[in-house]
Amino acid sequence: QDGVQSTRCDALADFTYTSATCSRGSPKAVVSLKPDTLLYRGDRVIFRCDIQGGGDTRWTYSWYWNNYTLQFPVFDVKASDYYITMQDISIWFVRQSDSGDYTCRGQSSDSQSSEISDAVTLTVVIPQAVLNVSPQRWLTEGDSVTLSCEITESSTNWTFSWHTVYPYRIIRDHDGDIVYGDSYTISPAAVNHTGVYMCRAESGERDGRIYYSNKQPLWITGESPPVSLIINPNRTQHFTTESLSLSCEDQSNSTGWTVRRYIDSTTELKCWTSVTGCTCVIGFLYKPFTGVYWCESESGENSNPVNITVHDGDVILESPVHPVTEGHPLTLRCLYRKTKSSILRADFYKDGSVLQTQTTGEMIIYNVSKSDEGFYHCKHPERGESPKSWVPVRGTWLERSSLQTLTGTGLERPPLLCNPFCWVSVRVSGTSGVETPFSVLMLISIIVTASLLVTIILLVTIILLVKCYRARAHTGEYRIQNTVIEE
Repeated sequence: QDGVQSTRCDALADFTYTSATCSRGSPKAVVSLKPDTLLYRGDRVIFRCDIQGGGDTRWTYSWYWNNYTLQFPVFDVKASDYYITMQDISIWFVRQSDSGDYTCRGQSSDSQSSEISDAVTLTVVIPQAVLNVSPQRWLTEGDSVTLSCEITESSTNWTFSWHTVYPYRIIRDHDGDIVYGDSYTISPAAVNHTGVYMCRAESGERDGRIYYSNKQPLWITGESPPVSLIINPNRTQHFTTESLSLSCEDQSNSTGWTVRRYIDSTTELKCWTSVTGCTCVIGFLYKPFTGVYWCESESGENSNPVNITVHDGDVILESPVHPVTEGHPLTLRCLYRKTKSSILRADFYKDGSVLQTQTTGEMIIYNVSKSDEGFYHCKHPERGESPKSWVPVRGTWLERSSLQTLTGTGLERPPLLCNPFCWVSVRVSGTSGVETPFSVLMLISIIVTASLLVTIILLVTIILLVKCYRARAHTGEYRIQNTVIEE
């Protein structure tokens, strides 16, 4: 009976292992692999098939993947004297498609077959570096933001470093050393921190693989940018088919400014319609024009970024292009495509929650505070809803003075800090609304000078009083002397 079972096992040796049923006396094949059952794409894996109870018999081996005979190229690791046994095989560059169950079976020189091995499961993954931003990508100067990086599908120890894509810059601390760690905090954020960030993950094991994360832009709105991006119509959301003009304006009317935009990479905006002076006119808007726009000088100075949204729906939100100062009013309007005027009834949302319902299509916050900063949009029950727009709120000039004095005390030194003094802005009352910059040093100088003047005035007053007192005393003596002489 044993002979019959052995013959049956021999007859099935050329079929897949699911068809092979061997006698209890047949030796058992066992699969092992190294370095691990969980591998990264591109790793090398070595499989080995051993026959338990096979004695000194010489065996050749067959391999199976997910119940099918291996069809893709494998290499016999220990082939010698042209006698290929396939006991050890290797896949030099594993892919995700190589994941699955691997089994083997041996066949001896005397046509004896082993039992099929138990399956060993190989899993091939592609690690991805994922970069997240908290709390958000749009910030006002002085806010805090944390970038965090992690590797999916991996328990390996990783070393993380940080850099910006545009402009390219490795993140370093105050001492010039590269910043490492799975998180990077910027506090307080400054305009110079604006950029597109990525993290770099390097494996501390195996062959030191390197992965780069997704791109994450950070947009920081400053208090006193050297130039302003002027948009006409003066709003951040626009309907498709409308026209739009963009220009860069500064107080000195200097040249060399370029309008740039960011979608998934930074490019120079090409004016397809016409260019009048320093103004770029886009005669026909469509959705791909949606992006972040700013002005950039030849020396690398930037204006505040503006997120322009081109919407193909019937409703948009009219919101300020530039930051709103605390204490000032904020006006939002819900506009309808066909009339370009406010919708009679609209719900206004902040950060996804209903804020107000207005029958005029207009919402006004009369005394804006920092807590009013956020993402706004509006909705009409029949005509639809607008996209979201970020509305930044900046502090008063005194708060900005204190804030900018602290700027640069965070983990990273702003790379474009050219002036050793901090600058603040004072709003001059009047119809012009012009903001005049002056330095904190100038403010201190004014205070010291005023103090010195007050001190000098006091000293002069005291001296005059002393002299006056002495003069009066001398006059009194003279009168007494005259009285004595007359007597």
